[in-house]
Amino acid sequence: MVVREQWREAPANFRAYSISYDHYFSTFNSGVGIIAYKDVAGTSQLGSLNIGLQYSYNFRIFNLIHVRPGLAFYYVEHGFYGSLLFMDEIIHGGGNTGAPDPSRERSRDIDVGTSALVYTKKFWMGSTVDHLLTPSISLYAAESNIPVKFSIYGGYEFRRRGKLLKPSDETMTFAYMYKQQASIRQLDLGVYWHNYPLVLGLWYRGIPGVNSQRGDAMVFLMGIKTRQVNVGYSYDFTISNLLSAVRGSHEISLTFKFLLPKRTKKGGVPCPEF
Repeated sequence: MVVREQWREAPANFRAYSISYDHYFSTFNSGVGIIAYKDVAGTSQLGSLNIGLQYSYNFRIFNLIHVRPGLAFYYVEHGFYGSLLFMDEIIHGGGNTGAPDPSRERSRDIDVGTSALVYTKKFWMGSTVDHLLTPSISLYAAESNIPVKFSIYGGYEFRRRGKLLKPSDETMTFAYMYKQQASIRQLDLGVYWHNYPLVLGLWYRGIPGVNSQRGDAMVFLMGIKTRQVNVGYSYDFTISNLLSAVRGSHEISLTFKFLLPKRTKKGGVPCPEF
């Protein structure tokens, strides 16, 4: 579960909520998950709702390399989740000064995404293609669709050696993610330090010269990671040209793992869990 408050100082701040659940069926080498995501912005709460069903299959090469292709189906909703207020409703005798009313409050459509992940005990690399059906989000008669989105991500985990050649709990993980949707591009570069149960992280988001001269934001993260519960908090400090208008974003995440007694983690992806 994730709750995110973005640009609280702005009049039309953004809020996002997501909750998900997944389960791995070892008999079938398959994982199934469900996810629900909603975001709203502004006084009229313009936003979107996504509810998805996800499936992935895991197979191994030479017992060392895991390959995990995936497929997802989504219900997509876009529109207003609050009341609309037009200028001609508050200006007496001013005539029709507002924009034309939408033909419907919400648009509804379906969507499909696909992904592929390759990983070992310390390394992972993958890609995702979202919005393959380019779902419609138009509230008017004119067509308006979500463009296809491409993502590439990966990383590597370094584990410190412990005493008597046993692995230590202390790890350092480097990660990256590049996303592009139509002409919009974003690059995330991050590093995590984990020494059970404490996790500290730092991310840089943006492409200098594209988002702004400095990029978009610096993300500071801290969390507690245990065998069954993860709790994380992150703060996005804006470094773009919006710095004078907004302060940043807050995000809180909570993860529960339902494990059987004495069950060990096998074939898990080494990527960060926050």
